[in-house]
Amino acid sequence: MLTRAAVALGSNLGNRAGHLRYGASRLTALLRDLRVSSYFETAPVGVPLGQPRFLNAAAVGETRLPPQELLRAMLAIEAERGRLRPYTGAPRTLDLDLILYGDRVIDEPELVVPHPRFRERRFVLEPLAEVAADLVDPSTGKTIEQLLNLLPAATD
Repeated sequence: MLTRAAVALGSNLGNRAGHLRYGASRLTALLRDLRVSSYFETAPVGVPLGQPRFLNAAAVGETRLPPQELLRAMLAIEAERGRLRPYTGAPRTLDLDLILYGDRVIDEPELVVPHPRFRERRFVLEPLAEVAADLVDPSTGKTIEQLLNLLPAATD
């Protein structure tokens, strides 16, 4: 059975666009019919001060992988690009976050889906709305487009 999954991509170190292109190309092995958004440059949010600006995107596709296996594969892709985690919120070459996995709500030590903070993050919702505005957040019943419209206007 195929499940529609949404992934947020981000980078704020090195060749940011190259890291996002790499991540998207590797996601094609995990997600069928992958659709990838434009790239959005944004100020750092939710990380220690003084970090470089981020380049963000979103991707949506269908997978047969269970959510935990998909997450492990995404973490391996991050590692291939040299992602280090010396502390929470550290700058990153490539960040892949599983935002939605069908209509599943998962709350496990290693995996929380829907992603706990995606509803407040324009840098996730804006690119996601570009490729899948109709996706529904199973926790709120709202579409990505509706969630984006609830956010205050962008200041960056």
